[in-house]
Amino acid sequence: MTSLNPAAGKGRTLGIIGGLGALAGGDLFFKLLKSQPLLADQGRYHLLFEQRPFKDLKRTLDAGASMTSRKLYVFQACQRFAEQGADAVLVPCFASHTFLDELTAELEVPVINMFDALRQYLARQFSPGSHLGILASDYVRAAGLFERFLGEQYVLVYPSVQSQAALMEAVYGRNGIKAGQLDGSAQELLYQAGLELVGQGAQLLLPGMTELSLLSEALQQRGLQLLDINRLYADFAACSEPVSVRAPFKLGVVGGVGPAATVDFIGKVVRHTPAGKDQEHIKLVVEQNPQIPDRTANLLHQDTDPTVAMYATCKRLQEEGAQAIAIPCNTAHAYVQRIQEHLQVPIINMLDETVGHIGRTCGLDAKVGLLATSGTVQSRVYHDAAERLGLALMLPDPAHQALVMNAIYGPAGVKAGYTLGVCREQLLQAAAHLVQQGARVLILGCTELPLILPQADDFLIDGVSVALVDPTTVLARRCVALAADHQQPGTPLAQLRTMRLSHGA
Repeated sequence: MTSLNPAAGKGRTLGIIGGLGALAGGDLFFKLLKSQPLLADQGRYHLLFEQRPFKDLKRTLDAGASMTSRKLYVFQACQRFAEQGADAVLVPCFASHTFLDELTAELEVPVINMFDALRQYLARQFSPGSHLGILASDYVRAAGLFERFLGEQYVLVYPSVQSQAALMEAVYGRNGIKAGQLDGSAQELLYQAGLELVGQGAQLLLPGMTELSLLSEALQQRGLQLLDINRLYADFAACSEPVSVRAPFKLGVVGGVGPAATVDFIGKVVRHTPAGKDQEHIKLVVEQNPQIPDRTANLLHQDTDPTVAMYATCKRLQEEGAQAIAIPCNTAHAYVQRIQEHLQVPIINMLDETVGHIGRTCGLDAKVGLLATSGTVQSRVYHDAAERLGLALMLPDPAHQALVMNAIYGPAGVKAGYTLGVCREQLLQAAAHLVQQGARVLILGCTELPLILPQADDFLIDGVSVALVDPTTVLARRCVALAADHQQPGTPLAQLRTMRLSHGA
C-alpha cells in the first residue's frame, strides 16, 4: 500500500485498483502522481494504491470470457477502499467498465468512469461524426462498450479479423505487453493494427486496453495518434469534483423480539411496498437475535438488562449500511432513548408513529385503550408518546391485564405459537373490558397480538364497532414512506433522528 498524506482536514482520498493489470495499474498510479493538479497541491491528495493479485490475471479477454471473478474482485477492492475513507476509486480496466453499473448499485464509494474522461476530452478536440479507431480486447469489442458511450456521436472503426488477432497477441502473447515486452514484435503488431485503422479514416486511435498506454508515446513518435488513456484518466480524476453516492434505502430490523413478530413485520413491509417487480422492494438487513434478554422480565422483575444486546444489534445494523432501524417490539421501545444517542442512524419509533396515526385518523379526542405487556404498561412508553400528542390512554384492570399477559406468555399463548383458542378468547375478554369502559380504538401494543387479532377499522366487540390498531403495520407503512422519500432530494432521515432525540424517544 502506497500513500501520499494530505493536509489535515482538506484532503481528497483516491483509491487505485492495480491488480487487474500490474503494468497498467502502476502506469496509472505514476501518471496520477505526475498530474498537474496533484503536483500543484500535493498536500491535498491521499492516494491508496492496491496491487493485490487477481487470480485470473493471465486469462485472455476473448469474446466469451467470464466476468464473475473480475466483478467480485473489483467489488471487494472498492469496499476495502471505502473502509479506508476513499472519496472515489479508479479502475484502470476497460473490461471492468462493462459492469460498473452493477457495482455502483451496491457500493458506498463512487467509481470514476474512464469514459467520462474520454467523452470530456473528445468533446473538446473532435466534432461529432469524427472517425475513431478502437484498439480493444475481443471481450470489450463484443460487449459493445465503446458503442454504449460513444456510438451516438462518433463513427467507430475496428481492426479486421486478422489485425484483431494480431492485437490480442501483442497484448496477451508470450512476448506481449502483459509479459513486459514493450518493444519488438508487440509494438510492431500494435503499430500495424493502428495503421490499418488510419487507413479506414480513423482520426484518433482509442485504446480499449489500458496496457496500450505503455506504448502510446512510442507509437506517437512513429506517427500514430494513440491516446494515452491512463494519463487522461489520471488528469480527469485529479480535477474532478467529489461525487456523493446515493445508495438505495436500506432498512435495518432488530429481529427476534420476538421471532414470529419479526417475520410478520417483514411481511407487512413487503405487502405495503408499491412494487411492480422484485427490484423495487426495500433493501432489508435483519439480525434475528432471539437471545436479546426478555424486555418484560427486566422491566417487571429486574432480570437481565437487554440494553447492551439491543445496542450491539443496532450497531451491527448500522455497520451493515442501514439508514434507519425498525424494532418490531413495543416493550423494547422502553430502551430506545438510552441507545439512540449512541447511534448515527435513527430508530423509527413505532410508538410515536402509532399514536400519530391514531391522532390523524381518529382524532385527538378518541377513546383509546392499550393492550400490551405489563412491562410496556409499567414503563409508560405508550403513555409518554400519547401525552406528547395530547391523547389519553385507558388500561385494563389488573385481572384483565393478567389475561393479556397469559394470551402472550401463557402455555397456550402467542409466544408459544398459538393464535387461536384460549389466547384469542383471553385477548377478546380484555378488549371487551376496555370497550365497556368506552374505548373505541384499541392499540394492539405487543407485536405478537396482531397475530391473534389483525388490524381493522371496524371490528365488532360485544356489538360495538372499534378500530384495532396494529403498530407493526403502522411502522411498516412508515418505513415504506421513508424509502420512497429517500429517492427524492431532501431525505428526512436526519430530521427523523433529530426529532426522536428532542422527544426523548
